[in-house]
Amino acid sequence: MNSSDSSSKPGAASSRLALLALSVAAFAIGTTEFVIMGLLPEVATDLHVSIPAAGMLVSGYALGVAAGAPVLAALTARMERRNALLLLLGLFILGNALCAIAPNYGVLMVARVVAAFCHGSFFGIGAVVASHVVPRGQGARAIALMFTGLTLANVLGVPFGTFLGQWAGWRSTFAAVTGLGVLAAVAVWRLVPALPDLPSPHMRRELGVLRQPQVLLALLMTVLGFGGVFTVFTYIAPILQQVSGVSVGATGWVLILFGVGTTIGNMLGGRLADWRLMPSLAGVLAVLTVVMLAFAWTMHSAMAAIVTVFVWGVFAFATVPPLQMRVVQQATEGPHLASTLNIAAFNLGNAMGAFIGGSMIGMGLGLPSVSIAGAAVTLLGLLVTLASVALERRRSGTPAACAVSA
Repeated sequence: MNSSDSSSKPGAASSRLALLALSVAAFAIGTTEFVIMGLLPEVATDLHVSIPAAGMLVSGYALGVAAGAPVLAALTARMERRNALLLLLGLFILGNALCAIAPNYGVLMVARVVAAFCHGSFFGIGAVVASHVVPRGQGARAIALMFTGLTLANVLGVPFGTFLGQWAGWRSTFAAVTGLGVLAAVAVWRLVPALPDLPSPHMRRELGVLRQPQVLLALLMTVLGFGGVFTVFTYIAPILQQVSGVSVGATGWVLILFGVGTTIGNMLGGRLADWRLMPSLAGVLAVLTVVMLAFAWTMHSAMAAIVTVFVWGVFAFATVPPLQMRVVQQATEGPHLASTLNIAAFNLGNAMGAFIGGSMIGMGLGLPSVSIAGAAVTLLGLLVTLASVALERRRSGTPAACAVSA
């Protein structure tokens, strides 16, 4: 790195503090996204709605991410990056404050959508900022460090948010997340440097990648491959409490175990993706399908359910790094928008999964059917992955073994 490069970068200590600020924000955003799953029974009871209706709060958030990601990416494209992050965190704080005081189901749904609008663009912009504040060659590690906050949300934020909501009422959890959002905004304001020289993305060129079939297939792989996870995870609290016989108080501890699994899976998925991307992704999706199918039977035993939840967490989040890498790999002319849209694709899958799971319950098919439906959705993601590999092989004329190793 030449002198001009190093002079434009913050020092090592400043870089670590900037990444810490981004990680705190990622932790807050991840907590508010996932914690509603542990509080579905409390929310449903307090607002006098059914469990499937409460599950639609997951869909509302996810659709807010999917709709807000491209809109806010365009609206903030010309803003200085730190100012854009602060604007997005302002939306996050407003949405969660409204959640904490929502008098009814309708207001809570609107509040969830408002909070969700910041999600996709924050991680898209945050990844760019994280890679810019560290020396050249350390960008991937910086992005991974920022996303550690999202992973820790599953280990700490969701289970302890569930404990808090069960003890002091579900509104207290959203009040606490609002406070986390304020802390994150202050940290970003004080610790993330202004980056006026960071070039803005060229939106027309970025949008052009959406004409590429492999980019569209990669986004569909994310929607389906991860959508199956939320078909089940949205209803994990009633599954554990009503089918597995896990007590209300112990549900949070099972979610901690799930979070530990997701942390291991995230690291495993990153290593596998660096090794052989497409074979690893196909293998992980295949195992994930089998695990969710097995959960339809193991959920009837508390101990078997707990073990399955841990294994499920590992393979559910082992999909995330390869799915994200595949989109960026294929969208070489527009990585910023593609990365943001893939976050939206994850959440579109979440919304679809919550709807499918709620529909299974609403049709009277029982909670075990939710796990079978989730396995079917992930199986579709695996089939799209194999179709993408086949298309790549046909276009390149290379043998299958070479194509899937790309």
